[in-house]
Amino acid sequence: MKAAAENKKKKALVDGQPVPDRNEEYLLYQTLVGAWPIDPSVRDNRGIFKERVKEYMLKAVREAKVNTSWINPAPQYEEALLSFIEAIMEAVPRNKFMRELEPFQKMIAASGMLNSLSQVLLKITSPGAPDFYQGSETCDLNLVDPDNRRTVDYDTRMEMLSELKRRESLIGQLKLARELCASPFDGKIKLYLVYKALNFRKQKREVFEGGEYIPLETGGPKASHVCAFARRLDEEVALVIAPRFFASLASGPRARMVSRAVWKDSYVLLPFDGNVTSYRNVFTGEEIKGSRKGGNTVLHLRGALSDFPVALLAGGRRESFRVGRAPD
Repeated sequence: MKAAAENKKKKALVDGQPVPDRNEEYLLYQTLVGAWPIDPSVRDNRGIFKERVKEYMLKAVREAKVNTSWINPAPQYEEALLSFIEAIMEAVPRNKFMRELEPFQKMIAASGMLNSLSQVLLKITSPGAPDFYQGSETCDLNLVDPDNRRTVDYDTRMEMLSELKRRESLIGQLKLARELCASPFDGKIKLYLVYKALNFRKQKREVFEGGEYIPLETGGPKASHVCAFARRLDEEVALVIAPRFFASLASGPRARMVSRAVWKDSYVLLPFDGNVTSYRNVFTGEEIKGSRKGGNTVLHLRGALSDFPVALLAGGRRESFRVGRAPD
């Protein structure tokens, strides 16, 4: 591991053992990549994040009960661990490790942000009751306790939601969706998804509480990059399309992977016989029409995902139900 070699000289020896050990060091690097602050104002204040990481790692190594524990703490070992964290998180100009970490972290963050949108949509629309942890309505980079016990700024979240509603009424859903995709790291895009999807679930409560869950097949060159299913009750149908594997979906560390070109000729197979169906995109307000392919009705992803990273589609007409094979 290149990072381990770079930081080896920053380790202290306790009873002849380098601190941290390999497992603890690997956990530390994972933590830095996964929890690195998106907000530039927080990122500049590296000291705040550094203290959060120290508290998290100290709790983790104590609960691992390998080199220290709550019952039998090893003060010298713990102090060496905290000193190592301090050393590797030194300011970038003097720190080769951080210079190499930050570009890699930005690439991971772009895919992680998009993946989080898919996860939230799946949580809201899958069978069962969706549960939200306090403060997770926007970008949530909290670690486990004590980090996730910090005070949640609900006033800011309420202001963000009010502004989203104001912009939606002013410029419409489609333009707002494009605005949010242009600046996806401020947390507003996730809050918008939560707001629209939960309200739709409330409007279609019977569909989500008592309707069928129907897995949908996908086809085309990007078929493996999508999880899709339908929720159906009588004539009411909701289609859910949640992309995945974003890091390999498009080349380069792109923060917005929703262009039509990305999806090529990929599609979702709709298990309904009859005429071509039409759906309304809950997030953009667009009408998404199905088409015929190989004797089946399909929805092309280049249409459903052209202006927002995920799709929740409402509508269609009552058709006889059939689960078919995806056309070649």
